[in-house]
Amino acid sequence: MTAYISVSFSKRAAASEVLTAISTTLYALGVQPFIFVDRYQFSPAQEQQLMQQAMADIDTCSFLLAETSDKAIGIGVEVGYAKAKGKPVIYMRHTSAEHSTTVSGISDFQIIYTNTTELQKQLEDIVSKIKETLLPQ
Repeated sequence: MTAYISVSFSKRAAASEVLTAISTTLYALGVQPFIFVDRYQFSPAQEQQLMQQAMADIDTCSFLLAETSDKAIGIGVEVGYAKAKGKPVIYMRHTSAEHSTTVSGISDFQIIYTNTTELQKQLEDIVSKIKETLLPQ
């Protein structure tokens, strides 16, 4: 099982601690984290290749986690594509971050956190629910 993690490319460094907490939690639950912005480097002229790759990677994931503490148009595009493909979507942001009505509105689950410990607990609960619905009993 793989989780596609959507995060702002330009704010990736600022999200390092949060992404580590997410990845640690996912690994503990037997889920492989896939952080698109960490896997590839595309030039501005490679916009079509970038989106084709993102869609291909979303196609192979089990669910999508959108970390929206730093908003980015690409996150919304990835969320919309995942939702259209029937993938569960988790919306998450820090309590001090601006709310994304569109991503939250299309998501199946929401995580609003104040620290990484709280984030990890909520993520564990939600991923356990997703696994129950996706994996045959």
